[in-house]
Amino acid sequence: MQRQQGTLTLVGHEGAPALQRVLEYAERNRIPYRWLDPADHAQKEEIRAPAAEGSGVKVVVRGRHVLHGPSVAEVARALGLEFAARGRDPVDLIIAGAGPAGLSAAVYGASEGLQTILFDDVAIGGQSAASSRIENFLGFPTGVSGADLAFRAELQAIKFGARVAVPRRAQKLQPSAIPGFYEVALDDSTYLLGRAVVIATGARYRKLGVPEEERFQGAGLYYAATELEARTCKGQEVVVVGGGNSAGQAAMFLASRASCVRLVYRGRDLSDTMSQYLVERLRRATNMKIETRSQVVELSGDDRLRTVKIRDGEGRVVERSVGGLFIMIGADPCTGWVKDAVQLDDRGFVLTGNDADASTSRTLSETSLPGVFAVGDVRSGSVKRVASAVGEGSVVVQAVHARLAALRQAEACKSVTL
Repeated sequence: MQRQQGTLTLVGHEGAPALQRVLEYAERNRIPYRWLDPADHAQKEEIRAPAAEGSGVKVVVRGRHVLHGPSVAEVARALGLEFAARGRDPVDLIIAGAGPAGLSAAVYGASEGLQTILFDDVAIGGQSAASSRIENFLGFPTGVSGADLAFRAELQAIKFGARVAVPRRAQKLQPSAIPGFYEVALDDSTYLLGRAVVIATGARYRKLGVPEEERFQGAGLYYAATELEARTCKGQEVVVVGGGNSAGQAAMFLASRASCVRLVYRGRDLSDTMSQYLVERLRRATNMKIETRSQVVELSGDDRLRTVKIRDGEGRVVERSVGGLFIMIGADPCTGWVKDAVQLDDRGFVLTGNDADASTSRTLSETSLPGVFAVGDVRSGSVKRVASAVGEGSVVVQAVHARLAALRQAEACKSVTL
């Protein structure tokens, strides 16, 4: 990876959304790549190669296959990383979502002998992989990046025999025609068959809801703050929107690369929503501007975001030239694929335990469907912290064992009756 050789060559202008998607996939899945920018005169000779000629984004795979404007799934297929789902091969445990909760469930499930499949629609690590540094996770006194934590967990899961698939998106959950099994339909029209399912699809950052937001996504407007996004705005002013720990961590990370960071927060006091250690660091940073009771109201630019307008609590609007806008204003659950299968609360998070069904005894993580569990940020009432998600993912495996034992007992009773 340090030599950037042997796997992918990406050709495209900085900020191009199609390029950004493949860059994110390669970075977050630790796939070695190099990037050639047509605007860089020093790279023109390499770009003149037949494989890289023409306009638009291109991906050269191992120096042989050329993909024009490919999707992430097409890149994965060309790399040989595509996961071939076989519904006729049932497993003990299907885990949808490879964030901290899903990874934890995969590690503990596979280590205890369960046939386990883990998949995610973007990359291993989920939302936590976008965190530049997690400093309040037990055992890492100097902090650890979300990507590093996820990579180590992935290696553990694979070591114990879990099958991992990225990118794969769940489309629907339903009981199978085979008694005791559930089917998870995937985005390529295949399906997985399992005796137990763990929903760990987490949540996605909310959008600002201002005009032009979709247009600038990946072209100056981001929902994560990693090295990939930070290098596009080095030495420039950036704006971070949000008042939680994720926003604070992003602002501190960007402060070491940007000329100035403006943290824009709608509330009156950061201490109401952010850990005190982060608030103190933000206040001590010399190139940090904290603007409370403020919000971004307008975006503008050409091929990428150039300026934002910020309205303060007095109604004054100021236009700022920016190199990047980072939005971290809470999250919405990724539960569209299970809305017809399990009970959700009024915000779309999965109800579990007695909240899902008070008429029967259920574990804390079990949904309204027996044998289907929800852990981490996607679960209604969960504590939105990495450590909590890891704990829920490990504990749910005990409930999965109980589910499998009940199925075995039911099958044994049926055999005796017959």
